Amino acid sequence: MGRNLDQAATGAKEFLETARIIAGLDLMITVDTSIAHLAGALDKPVWILLPDAHTDRRWLRGRSDSRRYGSARLYCQEALRTWDPVLRQVAADLEGETL
Repeated sequence: MGRNLDQAATGAKEFLETARIIAGLDLMITVDTSIAHLAGALDKPVWILLPDAHTDRRWLRGRSDSRRYGSARLYCQEALRTWDPVLRQVAADLEGETL
């Protein structure tokens, strides 16, 4: 891909430290955790991978945008336990991104 991909938040001991790490990123790709919400609250570009069966209704199923975080892009499984199509879409979108 020609991109510098990093597991950025490994080793952060406090949430403030995690926020500082996220603030320095061009893009965060994560699942629905507090990290996703922190990135969204910081208005950092964040791509959130969501499971089909347990997607919280706040994400508004069937949408790729978030009403809570303007910087978020949502990727939801179309079928339970099928991450391959989601990850292929993320890879394709990442390839087309100018960060």
